[in-house]
Amino acid sequence: MFAVIKTGGKQYKVAADDVLKIEKLDAEAGETVTFDHVLMVGAGADVTIGTPLVDGATVVGELVEQTRGDTIKVFKKRRRQNSRRTIGHRHHLSVVKITDILTGGKKPAAKKAAPKKAEAEEAPKPAAAPAKAASATATEGVIDDLKLISGVGPALEKKLNALGITSLKQVAEFDAAETERVDAELNFKGRIEREDWIQQAKDLLAGKPPRAKSANK
Repeated sequence: MFAVIKTGGKQYKVAADDVLKIEKLDAEAGETVTFDHVLMVGAGADVTIGTPLVDGATVVGELVEQTRGDTIKVFKKRRRQNSRRTIGHRHHLSVVKITDILTGGKKPAAKKAAPKKAEAEEAPKPAAAPAKAASATATEGVIDDLKLISGVGPALEKKLNALGITSLKQVAEFDAAETERVDAELNFKGRIEREDWIQQAKDLLAGKPPRAKSANK
């Protein structure tokens, strides 16, 4: 059986399993498309011509893909105007596979939906791990931030980090040798003792408020 359909201002002779490129349709790949403008239906010597359409005739297809045609180059030239222009154009097309030709008012069979996959039972989620403290060495509930020490700013914090000093507890545990090492490395000249960093760190770990800030370096 064959049919002649009209779509996109053009006529096409089609049969089951034919694949044709037509003017773009507003559909997605895999969707069923129906052509109601059937001008002729025939099977062997039995041909029905519409006036202009064949009553009760429908052609059903499946949209394979949306594509574009070959590039068409358009060249324009204006005489004596020194104007030349080349434009490229690719027409939007739909690729359709004809699946059935229906007559007598028959309706296309509803497309069976793909069976849904059984939803896997969600495994019980493990209890959320407790959020890490700012530092493993910090006392619970205390923000372990070297910049809380009066006299330590962002730039100085980076220098201390480079020496391996990243927590208040490390500063609170400074002994004479470590204090001397840091003084020498950063050319502090006794600054740690003058600004009482060790006691400040101990107070902060004990939950006391930070001291008023001095000029940070």
